[in-house]
Amino acid sequence: MSLADESFMRESLGEAEKARGEGEVPIGCVAVYNGEIIARSHNRRETWADPTAHAEMIALREAARKLGRWRLGGVSLYVTLEPCAMCAGALVLARVDRLVYGPRDPKAGACGSVLDVVRDPRLNHRVEVVSGVLEEESRSILKNFFAKRRDEE
Repeated sequence: MSLADESFMRESLGEAEKARGEGEVPIGCVAVYNGEIIARSHNRRETWADPTAHAEMIALREAARKLGRWRLGGVSLYVTLEPCAMCAGALVLARVDRLVYGPRDPKAGACGSVLDVVRDPRLNHRVEVVSGVLEEESRSILKNFFAKRRDEE
């Protein structure tokens, strides 16, 4: 893990905390281009009543707007949990260069766990993947969120 990867992942963790504060599943994401954050987001599915409002999807849209193009070559995405199939597919379609995430998602992960959409040789683009960055911190935020939710039920 590089210092840059750790630093950008800490920014994603900050976004996850914002999501938790809004009652959203605490997943955060930042998009980095040329060493600078160009987009940041967190889950907003509940807030927006939108099943596609995952942190990654919002950050990809914001990054595309910022760069003025849909092809996001040169962009690295930092996410606090392994992306799902929808988000992994969007990473491939957007031509994102690199994905860095915390823990694997054994139930819905599509970047090496359940599926491996981002490295499927049948697709026209593959994404470099680095997993396990600040894994315990990310996992802790999620565990605490769901434990609190269970206690409230």
